[in-house]
Amino acid sequence: MPSGEDDLIARYFKPLATDPGARGLVDDAAVLAASGSDLVLTTDAIVEGVHYLPTDPPAAIARKALRVNLSDLAAKGATPAGFLLTLALRNADESFLAPFAEALGTDSLAYGCPLLGGDTVSTPGPMMISVTAFGRVPPGTMVRRDALQPGDRIVVSGTIGDAALGLDLLQGRAVATSEADRAFLIGRYREPQPRSALAEAVRAHARAAMDVSDGLAGDLAKMCAASGVTAVLDATAVPMSLAAHRMINSSAAALQRILSGGDDYELLCGVAADQLDSFLAAAQRSSVPVAVIGTAASGTAAPQWLDANGCEVSLTALSYSHF
Repeated sequence: MPSGEDDLIARYFKPLATDPGARGLVDDAAVLAASGSDLVLTTDAIVEGVHYLPTDPPAAIARKALRVNLSDLAAKGATPAGFLLTLALRNADESFLAPFAEALGTDSLAYGCPLLGGDTVSTPGPMMISVTAFGRVPPGTMVRRDALQPGDRIVVSGTIGDAALGLDLLQGRAVATSEADRAFLIGRYREPQPRSALAEAVRAHARAAMDVSDGLAGDLAKMCAASGVTAVLDATAVPMSLAAHRMINSSAAALQRILSGGDDYELLCGVAADQLDSFLAAAQRSSVPVAVIGTAASGTAAPQWLDANGCEVSLTALSYSHF
């Protein structure tokens, strides 16, 4: 006789398991067909009250759970191949599971990343959704975090700080200038936009890359530390949306929030000077905006951020940290 867990899986998630290797979710494992490519694996969990708010819509939670992993794949130059899903639920609530599964299915189809399998468990504590995503790159071409070299230009996609401001709005720490700006910034927090369209350009032209999840300043510091270099950055070159510009002023606190706030899920790349024009052209063809914000340099000091007058910007915190 099927268990409640079996019924839950069959009802909500079996329709998402479109890859033949998922075997209709009737087995304890899946088979991902070999294709002569290297497999790129990444995993991220999102936890209620930490990565999303209890009041966030189930569809937005589903999209965030998958998209933060797709962002990691894009930073490695990888094409999505599939994902595993683990759910820790307080109860089998149809009002949550139905829109969650529908949104997850729509996203998995849109990004070419089918469900391959996973697990469902009950928990008395906060809900948790964990995704392990698989991607493919041609052999030996995965873009690493630790390959930045002096002279490489530092490039970032999209706009920075929107998600942090969106969270501030949801938690009552800020007020938007309009309902349209409020909706845009909250949307950027709840539903990241993985830069999958930029993955090929990253693989072809970037020397180092990672996605910006914990905060631009902190994640750049991680890339520099892993590569054994430093960098000089122009804080005024960091791309911001019009909604963010309208919310903040030129205060140091506002700049700190933009540079260190998390959940951007943009791509941070180091591009050799002789590859920069090719990278920028490829980004334009992909319709993903990018901005050059600085240059890597020799040394192991912390990256230096400069304001419009060339004076160093002092950052009290570089990024979000769980511990």
